[in-house]
Amino acid sequence: MSEQGKKTIHFVSLGCPKNRVDTEVMLGVSDQAGYELVAAPEQAEVIVVNTCGFVESAKQESIDTIFELAQWKNDGRCEKLVVAGCLSQRYSSELAQEMPEVDYFLGSSDMLKLGSVLKADAEHPLARMLVGNPADYVYRQTDPRRLSGARHSAYVKIAEGCSRRCSFCAIPSFRGNQRSRPPQDVVAEVERLCDAGTVEINLVSQDTISYGRDLSPRSSLAELVRALIALPKLRWLRLFYLYPEKLDAELLELLATAAQSGKLAPYLDIPFQHASDAMLKRMRRGYNARRQRDFLAEVRQRVPGVFIRTAFIVGHPGETDQDFEELCDLVRTSELDHVGVFRYSHEEGTHSASLDGLVEKKVIERRARELMKIQRAVSKRKLRGLIGRELDVLVEGESDESELLLVGRHAGQAPEVDGRVHLINGTAQPGEIRRVRITHSADYDLVGDLSLGQDDPLRPDGPLARKPRAKKSRLPVLGAS
Repeated sequence: MSEQGKKTIHFVSLGCPKNRVDTEVMLGVSDQAGYELVAAPEQAEVIVVNTCGFVESAKQESIDTIFELAQWKNDGRCEKLVVAGCLSQRYSSELAQEMPEVDYFLGSSDMLKLGSVLKADAEHPLARMLVGNPADYVYRQTDPRRLSGARHSAYVKIAEGCSRRCSFCAIPSFRGNQRSRPPQDVVAEVERLCDAGTVEINLVSQDTISYGRDLSPRSSLAELVRALIALPKLRWLRLFYLYPEKLDAELLELLATAAQSGKLAPYLDIPFQHASDAMLKRMRRGYNARRQRDFLAEVRQRVPGVFIRTAFIVGHPGETDQDFEELCDLVRTSELDHVGVFRYSHEEGTHSASLDGLVEKKVIERRARELMKIQRAVSKRKLRGLIGRELDVLVEGESDESELLLVGRHAGQAPEVDGRVHLINGTAQPGEIRRVRITHSADYDLVGDLSLGQDDPLRPDGPLARKPRAKKSRLPVLGAS
């Protein structure tokens, strides 16, 4: 036990931000049970691994992590090893047989069951397998939750599951169909987070554009966004995982007007997955390449200066050299701000797994490297165009590259997945949104001058204009709260 007499617990969260929200719910459950969170697994009496089971590389990472942490049952203080999340939801019986080291298995809808696991003892044991089937959990703002990172930025999950049937994706088979949270429940959570000091909210789900269509009465993403940007303490709202279908007029209008006011970040995450008509059809995406380009043109015409993130899959069965070249052409010409590249993963139970035309791994790797090389040049050119501009930047804290530098993100940079702004010549506190002038750029990152803020008399056109000050600050990173 810890010095305060509390039992100790250690969490590892793998995979996407949606998984992180689930982990934060379990963190809240452990708080309610009186456990103390520790950073080192060797100090923990309970270790919880929240796994990802989306693609083969993520599954392997989860398995490796479980075995790595299992050693603390012999070499440390660990009394209970708990495996939760998508991997155990998808492969519960196999894992139970192959991993005797694991004491309890929870699925992707079983976050609240951790409370019973923590209370269980030798006299009152629980069944080892606690995976609910089907997955039917929908997070509510009344559920316990503790942020795992700095309090100024948070992810908010607005729905569970997915009702689409893309050929390569197994998520609906183990996460279930889409289940949206009621809009008033989301608003209540965001309001509570903002009251506690959160200034940036990132909305996530598997299919955010479809939010609310399954509710009765029916709701919409536009309705939810309108309610959220009305909250006085919210500074930035960002939207993730918008399926590239036609945006309704109300949401486009909100993006245009709210982005101008600074409340709704001019940022859209739209996973296109490919750019060839043949591949989009094989992937069962429900749109073609022309629709993609029309979508981009429409968004940029209505929301000037919008930042766009997308993701592509290379090496899907049947992808020819011509298909890949069409994808490269889209990346060369569409001026996308952020691009993620996934290597195709052969997932059992999916339609893609039954298709012919498998692409060799070495070809997949070569295509992934080539696509990222193209995007790196695009990103470098676009960031160079920001030099000299003034941007609002959310300060995050010390740089991990130097304790003498601060880092932050402008509205077009999402947490963890995009580049950052390295801040010089001034002081600032984590959670502040400061006006800075961009002075340098690299492939993915920027440098911003804090001394040239909008209200700073030392700005070049100000009355006290001088050379930039050399003083830099050293600030602690804001801890979890």
